[in-house]
Amino acid sequence: MFAQINTAISRYVNFTEHELDIFNSLLYFKQIKKKTIMLQKGEKCNFDAFVVSGCIRKYYIDENGFEVVLQFAVENSWISDISFSIYETEASHIFIETLESSDLLIFNPETKEQLFERVPRFERAFRILMQRHLAVTQSRLLHNITFTAEQKYDEFLKTYPDIPSRVPQHYIASYLGISPEFLSKIRTRKLRS
Repeated sequence: MFAQINTAISRYVNFTEHELDIFNSLLYFKQIKKKTIMLQKGEKCNFDAFVVSGCIRKYYIDENGFEVVLQFAVENSWISDISFSIYETEASHIFIETLESSDLLIFNPETKEQLFERVPRFERAFRILMQRHLAVTQSRLLHNITFTAEQKYDEFLKTYPDIPSRVPQHYIASYLGISPEFLSKIRTRKLRS
């Protein structure tokens, strides 16, 4: 059950079998049904989740009542609200919802701190994960500012090649910051070319 997460985390730091055993002992497995809200605005996020299988979206609701998708988490991805909830006392401003039935391996803040105390090299691995997440977020922000809608969609397909077959088109449009109708036009143009 832990081979997938062990492979993912070992890309950044080499761990011994004993260190991975400690890591695995602090995780818990959870199956979550499709369309389950894992986190609502106003709640405190108390988890970091690794997606073994499934698809999850992170989003917020803007001042006009529209859902704005911030992230899709699929196999081998992490999902949480790190910006406010886990390490801050402020309540979350986002929602996290399963789009498919999902199998997750989960930490809570206490078990993550235990891991860092017992195997300090995991702090380095999670720091690298955070740096990669920040780089991806910065790149996405730059693309949103400088790319055309079609370029953003092309970049999205490189990052998430199987998402279009897994989630409704309006979620992809929300992620890209365009209307579903405009996304439909882009997809039609691509099919013709």
